[in-house]
Amino acid sequence: MKTKIRNSNVKRAKRLGFRARMKTANGRKIIRNRRRRGRKFTV
Repeated sequence: MKTKIRNSNVKRAKRLGFRARMKTANGRKIIRNRRRRGRKFTV
């Protein structure tokens, strides 16, 4: 049988989480754009 890919939420958060975004200028830009678009579109 094929093994399923196990994704670690901790690793994901370190890469794509809020704190990771806030560390870099480009990440802050992403957060700013997402806030501008509003809650409806962030998912």
